[in-house]
Amino acid sequence: MPDDEQPLISLCTYNERQNLADLIAAIFEQVPQADLLVVDDNSPDGTGELADEIAAADSRVHVLHREGKLGLGSATLAAFGFAIDRGYTYLLNMDADFSHHPRFIPDLLACMERADVAIGSRYVPGGGISGWSIKRHFMSRCVNIYARLMLRLKTRDNSGAFRCYRVSKLREVDFDKIRATGYAFQEEILYRLSRLGCRFAETPIQFEDRRHGSSKINLRESVVAVWVIFLLSLDRLRGVPVTPDSQSPP
Repeated sequence: MPDDEQPLISLCTYNERQNLADLIAAIFEQVPQADLLVVDDNSPDGTGELADEIAAADSRVHVLHREGKLGLGSATLAAFGFAIDRGYTYLLNMDADFSHHPRFIPDLLACMERADVAIGSRYVPGGGISGWSIKRHFMSRCVNIYARLMLRLKTRDNSGAFRCYRVSKLREVDFDKIRATGYAFQEEILYRLSRLGCRFAETPIQFEDRRHGSSKINLRESVVAVWVIFLLSLDRLRGVPVTPDSQSPP
């Protein structure tokens, strides 16, 4: 990544007060030139208020407050909109619980010299996961295989959120057609960007289970993800465009 291109790092938060300050400090150790956006879903534990305090002391930090827990997918879309409106070149999204360690950020940004989407991957050589149960390993593997088959994705880690996007490519996507508001958004946005002909790169990361708080993933989210991926596969078979109608090819 050229030195003069300032990335935006986005953190979508719900009850992450215990992690937030340390995580932001660790991010700026790796990329002091970056701006950072916290998208908070009205966390009851005061995450949003803490984000405001950090932003007041550091002009690189910005905060979007949402009315409630509206879903990870819609929160990520809000971050996309912020990056597009402000004219950033790259948006790097990561979890706010230290499961995505900031030490891998430079590797993701380096991938953008040859890619439109860079994925911090648990499932390429050198990648891995620590702290998970066998059940969670099994569920993650199954969802990734399912997404690859149904959506014809070539990337190996399609469910993780640790990614860097070229904002000009995000601008081409018709966000009004997005189906997923929750965790299935991760697979859906890759599908839509692949339909646009984006170049993908994966770089290995070591995923660590969260330091504080509890996981937001549950059985309902998993079932919804399977259903959304199925509907997207039907869209693919029918040739439903992923761009706004005015941009659709003739």
